[in-house]
Amino acid sequence: MNTTSPVAESGDAAPAPTDQNSSLEHGKPVSQDSPAAQERGEPQQAPAAPTTARSLLKQFQQQFPAFRDCLPLSIGIDKQILARMPELDRKTMRAALGIHTGSLRYLRAMEKATVRHDLDGNAGAEVTDVHRLHAKDTLQQRFKKEAERKKAERDAALAVEADKMRQEKLLQLASKFSRNA
Repeated sequence: MNTTSPVAESGDAAPAPTDQNSSLEHGKPVSQDSPAAQERGEPQQAPAAPTTARSLLKQFQQQFPAFRDCLPLSIGIDKQILARMPELDRKTMRAALGIHTGSLRYLRAMEKATVRHDLDGNAGAEVTDVHRLHAKDTLQQRFKKEAERKKAERDAALAVEADKMRQEKLLQLASKFSRNA
């Protein structure tokens, strides 16, 4: 199916843009905030949403008390966020939520929490024992893994030092018993 207009096929004029975002001025895309767009009376676009999960999380922390104060979040908080910010990319939002809820500060808050909170910090449903236990177990696993990592680093450093000492002793013995001495 041919989607070009008869005028465009004859080469008399360029096809008209089909949507505001695809409008061109001198072969370059025109932003909605440009003077040309303002002259045409087009509405200005809202600022672009954060592109990374970390920048989105910072925005949440600035905008919502529950994130800023690291309160235990209500179940389904993602739906509350999307209701207030429908332009958000769901994947980025979920990544930001994962960073937040996986942080040590949040897990420590969950471990001791009794009540969950909505975006504005208002108390809601109770935190179940299962969720408190999950936070506690996650923290214990992290601390154990970190302790094992530090022990492995110490052991590796000791092994390197022992090998260095062994090499020095071998060189001393070699120089002591060599024929050239």
